[in-house]
Amino acid sequence: MSELMMLCKTAEVTEDAPIQVVVDGLPPLAVYEFNKSYYVTSDICTHGMAFMTEGEQDGNEIECPFHGGAFNFVTGEVVSMPCHIPLETFPVVINDEYVCIEKPVLEK
Repeated sequence: MSELMMLCKTAEVTEDAPIQVVVDGLPPLAVYEFNKSYYVTSDICTHGMAFMTEGEQDGNEIECPFHGGAFNFVTGEVVSMPCHIPLETFPVVINDEYVCIEKPVLEK
């Protein structure tokens, strides 16, 4: 079984207000709530150096505060330009009211 990395308590994340979590060895992560489910993506826009958690969440989309491009944070897919590279997504596990992801295997 994979080792889980606890990112935050579920109560710390509310719909329309994603939070940033910093974990050693990973880029800053964004944690979202949508329809009582939780999602995790990279927090750095693929188009410009901006934190997605500083943008506007509308349903399952997050708008970059830098150039206004948007992503579907459930899938990572781009939904509006000027962005064209998807956000990295991470499968989420809820464990004892904590949002977790599997600890990535570091390549040697």
